[in-house]
Parts: sequence; C-alpha cells; structure tokens
Amino acid sequence: VFDAYTAEIRAARRSGVITGLPDAYGRGRIIGDYRRVPLYGVNHLIEAKKDELHSLDRAFSSDPVIRDREELAEQIRALAELREMAASYGCDLSRPAATAREAIQWLYLAYLAAVKEQNGAAMSLGRTATFLDIYLERDLADGLITEERAQELIDDFVIKLRIVRFLRTPEYDQLFSGDPTWVTESIGGMGEDGRTLVTRTSFRYLQTLRNLGPAPEPNLTVFWSPRLPEPFKRFCAELSIDTSSIQYESDDLMRPQFGDDTAIACCVSAAPVGKQMQFFGARVNLAKTLLYAINGGRDEMTGDQVGPAVPALTGEYLAYEEVAPAFDRMLDWLARTYVNALNIIHHMHDKYAYERVEMALHDYPVKRTLACGIAGLSVAADSLSAIRHARVRVIRDAAGMAVDYVAEGDYPAFGNNDERVDSIAVDLVRSFMAKVREHPAYRGAENTQSVLTITSNVVYGKHTGNTPDGRRSGQPFAPGANPMNGRDRHGMIASALSVAKLPYADARDGISLTNTVTPEGLGRTPAERAGNLVGVLDAYVDAGGFHMNVNVLTRA
Repeated sequence: VFDAYTAEIRAARRSGVITGLPDAYGRGRIIGDYRRVPLYGVNHLIEAKKDELHSLDRAFSSDPVIRDREELAEQIRALAELREMAASYGCDLSRPAATAREAIQWLYLAYLAAVKEQNGAAMSLGRTATFLDIYLERDLADGLITEERAQELIDDFVIKLRIVRFLRTPEYDQLFSGDPTWVTESIGGMGEDGRTLVTRTSFRYLQTLRNLGPAPEPNLTVFWSPRLPEPFKRFCAELSIDTSSIQYESDDLMRPQFGDDTAIACCVSAAPVGKQMQFFGARVNLAKTLLYAINGGRDEMTGDQVGPAVPALTGEYLAYEEVAPAFDRMLDWLARTYVNALNIIHHMHDKYAYERVEMALHDYPVKRTLACGIAGLSVAADSLSAIRHARVRVIRDAAGMAVDYVAEGDYPAFGNNDERVDSIAVDLVRSFMAKVREHPAYRGAENTQSVLTITSNVVYGKHTGNTPDGRRSGQPFAPGANPMNGRDRHGMIASALSVAKLPYADARDGISLTNTVTPEGLGRTPAERAGNLVGVLDAYVDAGGFHMNVNVLTRA
C-alpha cells in the first residue's frame, strides 16, 4: 500500500526525472580509513570501538542511542571478522604492520574486507600514498628494500586494485556504463602548514601508469595547487598526455573546507578521511524538469502527470518571464520529492545493508552529508538562454502537449565564458541547493550537491524529450558540468572558465569537468604540451575551478 508521497517518488523514478536511486547496488561513497589497520592493528581498533560503545548513555533512553550502540557492536564484530579473514591468508592483523610490505598488505586486506561486504557504487581507497611513503622510506633507509622493490610493491598493490569486481545488476550497467568501481586514490596537495604532501610514493603510484599501462582503475586523482613542486606538476602533465588516466581536483578549494587529510569518494566528492561519510544516491534531471514546467507537470515522453498539475504554458512562443517562475515552482516540487526519496532509501540501507567494516574505520560520532546532485545543467541553461535571447517557437501534438521547439535566432551557449548564459547556470546551482537545504535530511545529515554525470549522461538524455536549446529527444546530455558537445566554440580555456564560475559553496559534493584535447591542441613538442597543460591547470584552479578530467586523444 502506497500513500501519495511514495506514489509520487515512484512516478518520478519511473519517468527519469529522478534517476539512479540506489535500489540496485550498495550506496558506496564511504571511505574507510584503511590506514588505521596497518598503523594500529585490529586489536587496538577493537578496544577503541569498545570505549566508544561504553561512552554512550547506558539508560538506552532514545532511538538514536540504541541504534548507535547496535552499529558500534556490529563494527566491533566486523573488525574481528576482518582479523579472521586475514589470518586465512597467513597475515596477523591483530598487531601493527612492521614493514612496508606488511603495511601495504594490511591496508589492502582492510580494503578487501570492505569490497567483500559492500556492492558499492563507489569504493574509494582514500589517501594512502603519503602514508605508505613513511614505511617505504624507512625500509629503504634501513637497507631492507631497494627502490626497484619499493616500486614493485606499489605495482603489485595497484594490480590488486585493478581487478576489483562486483556483482552488477542490468539496471546498474544501464546507469553507469563501463562498470566503474571508482577505486579513487587521492595524491599530492599541500599541507595546512604550507609544506607539500607530495612524496616519492606519490610519484610511485603515478608511475604504475607506465609500468602497468593506462587504466581507469584505480582512479588516480591529483590534488592540484599552483604551489605544488614544479617537477611533480610536469610529471603529472606528461602522464596525462601519455595515458589520459589522471583527474585533478582543486586542493585550494578543498583544504580550507575539509583540512589537508581529505580524500575523494567516487570522482569529485571530498571528505575528511575517517571523520565523515556520505548518504549518496541519484540525481535530478533539470532539463526534464524544465519541460515539466512548460507542460504543467506532464511527462513529455509518456504524457503521464508526474509533477504537480499546474497550468501549462500555452503561448506559440515561450516567454522567459513566464517560463522562469514556472520552472522555479517545479524545482520546489522536485527538491521535496528528491530529499524524501533519499531519506527513505538511506533509512532502509542502514537497516538492511549497514557498512560495518567501513564505518568501523571512522571516528564516532561521524559527520554525515546527504549527497544530492543535478544533471543536465548545460541543457537547462542553454534552453533558458535560447528562450531569453532568441525566440523559441513551440510545436504541440494533437493533445496540446509541447513536444518540440524551434529556436529562431542565435543565443549564447554555456561554455564560451559568456556571462549572459553562465549567470543562468550559476543561478540554477545556487537556487536548487537553496531548495534542497529547506528539507531536513535523514540522521541530521548536511545537504550537499554535485554537478556530476561522468558516465550516466547517456541515460539522462535517453529519458528526456526535445528541449528548447535544439537538443533532440534521446540525445545524451553533456557529462557533468560540461558544455553541450560542439557548443563551446572558443577553446579549452573559455570552456573551463565557464565551469569555474559555478559556486563550490553551493556544490560542495563536487563539480565535474571532462576536457578532451588533441596533443597538437596543447603545443608542438612534448615539452611545450606538458608546460601548457600545467599552465591550464594552474589557471583553472586560480579561477575557482574544482575538477578536471584530462583526455589527450589523437583524432585517429
């Protein structure tokens, strides 16, 4: 039996205006602090968790206290099972690691326990390169290993991470093409004391792209700052050009918000390691919501009444003064429906699929965030720009439903560093985040937002009809915060500067930009190309940009 609210959520999921609700996979995006296992040993971690358990109110006076006690008890049980699993491999995780080889093995076994227990959409590794460097450098100094052996240990570790696999449902594969696991490792960055966190093992992790060949996993993520050591910056740029296997995040944006022991969950979601976890799932389709506003809440592909039944816009041409407030009201409904859906999902996920091992490697109490997200930003911004700066004629079917649009005249498109349309995109990010914040989140989580569809933009486009910007029904959206393909006509820098305007304060779950360029587009010689890419990344971060995937591909 479903009431009106649950029926509304199911209709929104079925239509695709909310897509990716995590009912076919574990929610993921929780980074266990796997470093704690080699650093302290499991026995110490169990005793620390027992202390946390005993610190709680013994009167069992409230549901939250009872739930927290149950979860801490499950964490203690999971740590004991981790110790038992490792013993079956001949490893004694009860004690701290004594050597670099043990530190890597202990850390991997902790991560292995997490992926055995969870079928997560993203099972990120954390920030381990600088940590492992301490063990490797000590063994090198003591003569226990050579540099060749140190690199071999890292290579072997990365091989293990590359072969992680999950049992995926067909629904998952339709949403996330390529079966990504997002084993994200965060590398580099600057310390809060002004020292760099780049170590020799930062280089060793990246060197695996040459020793083992390029690969999407683990998802090697460099925390970029113009203050990073210049040799490291050039090394990263050269590898990006050679392998297209590195993504970059702005250390200068993350460090003031989260501190210098921060890692990326999935692709762009920053979190302090071992102190914060994320309730993740789904994104809303802004472009489709705009079509709902035009059609009075009816779905443009099925005709079903999915959104609230409000008067449709009936003019021959769309007037911005009518469209903008109608869209804003439809976004109010979307935000409420979205947060309601996520709250239900994460209550049930905690109840039936609690991440015991990962949460055992967090401090108690943990800070929680509710990771909302928007898809189709550039489509929505371009559509509103076309309505505002050109004339958009509406084509209706026999029932009066708006099914197609003809833009008469030119309009500024997102991705060209043009304030007329970039400001529309900025306003959409700010206004939807404000609407989400109006709705309390499960377990007191902080509402956050991402602009992210790195792999699922095809699915969002498939569920969306013709849009006022001229995009055709079923055509994929641009990935993440990217401009629509072919509309950024002023080069890589202008495109990046448009994305850099999106406010990180209203999208602290991350803003994704994927850049594809030919080698010749970066320069004539390898040295010139690396230097120019370093300059692009420095300028992007200085302008407030958050994330950039760099793909350097030949036309062949």
